[in-house]
Amino acid sequence: MEKPQVIHEEDEYFIINKPPGYIVNEAKTTKGQPVVQTWVKENFEYTIAKSKEYRSGIVHRIDKETSGILIIAKTKEAFENIQGQFKKRKVKKTYLALAHGRVEIKEGKVNVPVGRQPWNRERFGVVPGGRNAETNYKVKGYYKKDKEELTLLELYPKTGRTHQIRVHLKYLGHPIISDEFYAGRKTARKDRQWCPRLFLHAYGISFTHPKTEKQVDYTAELSSDLKKALKTTEKI
Repeated sequence: MEKPQVIHEEDEYFIINKPPGYIVNEAKTTKGQPVVQTWVKENFEYTIAKSKEYRSGIVHRIDKETSGILIIAKTKEAFENIQGQFKKRKVKKTYLALAHGRVEIKEGKVNVPVGRQPWNRERFGVVPGGRNAETNYKVKGYYKKDKEELTLLELYPKTGRTHQIRVHLKYLGHPIISDEFYAGRKTARKDRQWCPRLFLHAYGISFTHPKTEKQVDYTAELSSDLKKALKTTEKI
């Protein structure tokens, strides 16, 4: 299995590209599974690397099946500073997703509440009384696979609800390729014959440097499994 890759490092924090299959934080249920926090504790020696309270410096999370960019703080000050930026929604995130169908409107916004489905607590949906959730998107290109059109999208979530992008794309009628929760079991099974997991990647992040107070931007290359899957499609 691929290990996380450090793509940038300095005194206050470092940036990694998380491979798919890695859970971000340790929990009672993560024993025996690859976990970013465990990998950090085993490989790094900065002041909060072993701290439970500061989650080894891991400031935010992405889903197990999602690959891509993660910020890991190396000091308490940097952790609190960057976490504060997340809370104030000052961190700009960019995701890449390949979705079913042709998204005709090239740029748009989805602004509908997301919450747990009352009949299935593991899944989320657009539900009355859900939490405010907003995702902007831009079409990057169209592809074709077995006569079906697909859309590669860049997504900019303004809020950080669990499964937000997945739920919002399903709401638009364009669920993500290989999404077992939201594309439907039959569709996801067919997708997984050529795309082994959810086609969602945390591509870019932009925030204010905790020390210099200047804006910094980082990107994480699309993971090899998704590159390979995209190569099996035909660009339109």
